[in-house]
Parts: sequence; structure tokens; C-alpha cells
Amino acid sequence: MKKLISFILLAVLAIALTACAGGKEKDESSSDTTGNKKLIVGASAVPHAEVLDAAKPLLKEKGIDLEVQVFQDYILPNVTLRDKDLDANYFQTPGYLELQMKENKDFDFVSVGEIHKEPIGIYSKEYKSLKDLPNGAKIIMSDSLSDHGRILPIFEKEGLIKLKEGVGANARVEDIVDNPKNLDFSTLIEAKLLATSFESGEGDAVVINTNYALEGNVDIGKYGIAFEGDDVVPANLVVVRSEDKDREEIKALVEVLQSKEIQDFILEKYKGAVTVAE
Repeated sequence: MKKLISFILLAVLAIALTACAGGKEKDESSSDTTGNKKLIVGASAVPHAEVLDAAKPLLKEKGIDLEVQVFQDYILPNVTLRDKDLDANYFQTPGYLELQMKENKDFDFVSVGEIHKEPIGIYSKEYKSLKDLPNGAKIIMSDSLSDHGRILPIFEKEGLIKLKEGVGANARVEDIVDNPKNLDFSTLIEAKLLATSFESGEGDAVVINTNYALEGNVDIGKYGIAFEGDDVVPANLVVVRSEDKDREEIKALVEVLQSKEIQDFILEKYKGAVTVAE
């Protein structure tokens, strides 16, 4: 009986050792790669992810495989970067980055390069210019405060409102000191919903971030009645955790995105709706 028990124990031990050996072999084979380094970058669908897709072959030539994760909002790309599930993200402007880092003390991020610019546009199906807007016109715009400092100066430049002196890019609705037409700026919605709101015919004018106008197939040339001046449009950035700013793969990513090949791609594909950062 003792011999039988010993035999069974030996058999179980042999099976366990074989399983461990098999698992070890599997782990070793899964780490066997082509030698290319991998970068995971989070981005908005349009134009950011499209620009990154165009950059993939150029990065592969440098021994880097680029994986693009597409996000539909402006919150998760930074949360995911913080959690180290991304190596970088590409979707935000300096004002938005600054605001997010101020509101989230655990966001230790830095910009490593400016890539392109997207002028915010004001769209209307009924009116051909801002000056045509009627008294009490309802203006729908993003609920992101960092956008307000870009939007309100467009109205001020056209003479529809006057802002408190010196507020500049930090302008908020409460900084409006003169509003002769009593324009209604009280309707604020998520930026990703602006194109849908416009297509539904809501409001007299809708202020849409260019990436969401492109993604929502809004006819920019037909319905755009006013835009930021190119001299004040902030650049869209590649952002990383501060600890990663000197990584060679990150430097290669920025170099490719700022290359003539990618700049030409941006200018040709978006016909001026998106411009390159200088």
C-alpha cells in the first residue's frame, strides 16, 4: 500500500514539474519579438488618430511599432496616461493640459512637441455671419472652460461682446462686460456632442472644436461663419509622463510627426481645416 501511495505521489510531482516547465517555455516564447520597440499612443479619432496612422510606416523604419488607442472624450486619455496604460497621448492644447494638471494633482505630464493646429469654428445653418445673429441668439459651446478663452475672443473681435480687460486666454462667460445683443452663452455641453447638436438644429450658432466637426462630417466650408485667427490658435501637443520625456522612442515619435511627410499629409488631407504647428 505504501508503495502505491509513493508511486501516486511521484506521478503527481512529475505532472506538476511538467506543467511548470511548459508554463516557463510559454512565457519565454511570448517575450520573443521582432526586436521592434512598441509605443501605445492615445488620441482623438480625427485628425489625431489619422495622423498617427500615417506616421506608422515612418516609425516602423525606425524600429518602432505604433499602436493607436482612439478615445471619444477628453478625459480618459489623460487618466489612461497617468495609469501607465499609454506611453503618450495626442489630443490636447496647452490650455487644456494646464487646466487638467491644476485640477488633478496626480497628473505629472509634460508636452514634448507641438504638431498641428485646429481653429475652433462657429457654425450656423441659418445665419451667414456673426453680425447676422439676432438679439438673444442662443450660442451652444463646449463645457470645457479652457475652450472659453478661445471662443469668446472670436465674438469680441467681431464686436458682438466686450470682455473684461486683460483676461485674454483665460476669458470666461462671467468676464463679459458688454453684450448689446444679449447673446445667450448659457448652454454648455460636452465637446463630443457639439456636432450632433448642430446637425439637430439646436441653437442659433454652435461652436465646435475642429476635430469633432471633422468627425461629425460637418461641412466646414458651408456652415462655418467665424474661426479663430491662425495667429492665436494653440497647437495640439504630444504629451507624456514627465519621467518619459527623454525616451528615445518618444523623441522619434515627435520627430516623425513634425516631419515634412506628415506635415504635407495634414495640409493635403484637411484642406486648411487643420494646419501645421510652426
